[in-house]
Order: sequence, then structure tokens, then C-alpha cells
Amino acid sequence: MNGALIIDKPAGLTSHDVVNRVRRILEQRSVGHLGTLDPLATGVLPVVFGSLTRLAQFYTASPKTYEGTIRLGFATDTYDAEGEATSAVQPVSASLEGLEQLAQTFLGVIEQTPPPFSAKKVHGVPAYKIARKKKEVKLEPVQVEISEFQITSFEDERATFRARVASGTYMRSVAHDLGKALGCGGHLESLRRTSVAEFAISDAHTLEQLEAGWLAGKGDELCVHPRKLLPEMPSVTATDEVAAHIRSGRAVNLPEFSRAKQVKVFYGQADLIAIATRVAGTLFHPKIVLAGEPAVRAAG
Repeated sequence: MNGALIIDKPAGLTSHDVVNRVRRILEQRSVGHLGTLDPLATGVLPVVFGSLTRLAQFYTASPKTYEGTIRLGFATDTYDAEGEATSAVQPVSASLEGLEQLAQTFLGVIEQTPPPFSAKKVHGVPAYKIARKKKEVKLEPVQVEISEFQITSFEDERATFRARVASGTYMRSVAHDLGKALGCGGHLESLRRTSVAEFAISDAHTLEQLEAGWLAGKGDELCVHPRKLLPEMPSVTATDEVAAHIRSGRAVNLPEFSRAKQVKVFYGQADLIAIATRVAGTLFHPKIVLAGEPAVRAAG
């Protein structure tokens, strides 16, 4: 059984915790997620299972959107509300207008230093393992891209925001750097991811909803229709002959897609059987063959 789900991750669970819960609910071992969320964060966590776990490689650079709150006045060692304060509380001299203007300086391709409590590696060791031992963590700045960062309100030392960022951007670092720029310190108090690639919070289900729906035999209503996956790729519905060639790993001729680099190959309306890459002219070779059972029949 293959499929994709959008989970509304609750606070307090790691992304791996969610995957384990989904494994138990679906009674399936092959389950993975498409983009880690910190335990503090909530919101969109796309989960794939069965052979569709092989699609993860196409989501490594997916853009993400967030909503959240930055608490100004002091920084923490984790750059979020779960950490320990690294200074006494400082007075905050800021206005909504000033914060809006400051937020604009974070737009575009910028240099950002990842949080010390992160999975970034220092000489092969995850930074958080070093930080937990109260040792200094030296991480080099990396280039990230922020296409939207808007402060939407400011009250009681808390700035709410909306952001759209490229993969690899830490909103914890954005909050930390904003507080540093103000001279009073700051950290990420709450974070909710509202989208990843084509997956939106409006289509997400809680773990409780997933379990209840799955036990009731409503898996088709919970899963994302395979045709909605990777919308930037055109889709082709294979004939029996083309499907047989694709399943055996052989190249096929798709004259109607002479300008496409990659196409999604379906057998019927819902069975995604391969991702094929153009090798020359109209000749496509299956880059990934998604063998196994048909996908869960999703409505819509």
C-alpha cells in the first residue's frame, strides 16, 4: 500500500515520533516524512508510505511557509522557548513600524548561522550533542533565502510574523538575529508551519483524526491524491504496453512531452508507477519505478 498524508504535527513530538505513530496506525513499516519540524513547532508534516517514500528526494529543496511568535527581551541557548535564558530580561524599545522595517533587512539571500542546538555537524558530530555538554559550538554561516518575512503585530514584547523561506532556513536563527539587531535579545516562542511545497495546513489531519479515519476504513479520504503530488511535473496515463515497459525499467517514447524534463507516469487515475526522465528527444527512461501495491484511492 502506497500513499501520502499531511499530518498536523502537535507540539512536543519530534518528526520521528510522528512517523512512528503513523507506522503503528497504518501497520506499515515503510513510512517517512518530507521535512523535519522541531518538537516545539506544529503544523504541516507531509508523510509518505510504501513505495512513495522514494519521492523524498524531490522535496529536499521545497519552500516552506510559517506563522509564529518571537519573544523579545532575552535570548536562549536553543534560540527558542525550550532553552535556557542566556541573559537577564532586557527592556524592549521597539514599535510595530520599526519591526516591520527591520524585518525587510532579512529578505533575499542572506548569511545565517544555524542554532547551536541543531543537527548541523561539527567535525562529523551533530551540533546539539556538543551543545548538550555545555561546550562551545562553532558553526559557520550558510546562505539561506527568505522571500517573505512580515511582522503582523507587536504587543507585550511579542512580535507575530508570517514567513516564506527556502529549505535550510532556521526560523529560530531569524528570531535570535532579530533580537540581537534590536540589542535586547529574542527567541522563537511559537512556530506553526502552514505549508511545504504543495502540502497545505488546510488539508492536514491530526494523528487522532488519522487513527479514527483509518480504523473506520476511510483511508481514501485522508490521503493526498497521487495526481496532486509534484504538480510542477506533467502527468501521463500509460497504456498497458507503456506501463509494462516502465515497470520493467525500459525507456518509452512519449511524443507529447518533448519539452518536459521529467514526467509522472500513471496507470489508471491513481496509480503512480514511475517518475520518468527525458534522455533524448521524446524518449523517457524511468528514473524511479514505484513498484508494489496500488496507491490508496484518494478522493478529489
